[in-house]
Amino acid sequence: MSAQNPVQEKLEQLGQARKVARAAKDFNEADRIRDQISALGWEIVDLTDGFTFIAKSRVSITSKINQLKAISYQEAVITVSMIVDGFCEDAADSIRSIKEFSGSSVAIVILINGEQDLGSLVELQDDRTFLLQITAKAGWGECANALLKIAPSSKLIIMDPSTRFIGDPLTMVMAAFEGEKWHAVGWKGGLINIDDEWRTVSDKGPGEVDVLFSYFLAVDRAAALEAGGFNIRALYYRNADIEFSLRLKQAQGKLLQLDLPLKQERHHGYYDVDPQYRDTQSKKNYDRILERFRGKNEILSPRR
Repeated sequence: MSAQNPVQEKLEQLGQARKVARAAKDFNEADRIRDQISALGWEIVDLTDGFTFIAKSRVSITSKINQLKAISYQEAVITVSMIVDGFCEDAADSIRSIKEFSGSSVAIVILINGEQDLGSLVELQDDRTFLLQITAKAGWGECANALLKIAPSSKLIIMDPSTRFIGDPLTMVMAAFEGEKWHAVGWKGGLINIDDEWRTVSDKGPGEVDVLFSYFLAVDRAAALEAGGFNIRALYYRNADIEFSLRLKQAQGKLLQLDLPLKQERHHGYYDVDPQYRDTQSKKNYDRILERFRGKNEILSPRR
């Protein structure tokens, strides 16, 4: 294998080390090295006179969302995830920005919803970036719940593919979680307007809020799951994050909005989908909010 390619050089080193471990009958070490090779995207095949490597698929594909398995990545302190429902190049740009401003303690989990052209997404897989695809499309709420269940860390960020890192927001988010007991931390959000009977949300800037939006939404997984997660009836993202936020509030959760080094590019998930579908599903999501929560002012944050 060419020593000029650092990945191939690393593979050769690992292959030789595994060969030595097998010869010494240290099969635990041999298995550990095999797992390292697998994390690099390759499978090792033992031959009578040595070994060879076969490239693994860069995408883990299942037919249904309930077939997704928990992700193993021991270094992960926090996981950044996104649901990709078309516009894969947009998601690829977002992943590049995450990698620019984060290191190995940050896992990146991409859930590709349905059959679609993945474009350059497949080139971004590495030992901390996991590409998962379900061929039978699921609703947004189901996808978000799946990410809550399979993430390899206690803190999970769900972000939109249109959101970009322009600095390091993760250090600020983790500092917030480690300080006062917040159950969710985000970039955009606000307070429910009581005066118009819960029909709108006002952005009051950084501070304690009633709701956070999924442009960039960090949650404590245990608290999110205990509150019931996202509503599986939410086929579309819009207002599903408000409903989830209020579920957290009803479970005594506290939500914090921060000014974070992020920006948003064109929000294809809103502007470039069928308007009738968007508006119908958005209304369904908000109607559930009004039916379940309107008038329960005691669950809301202090007004400001």
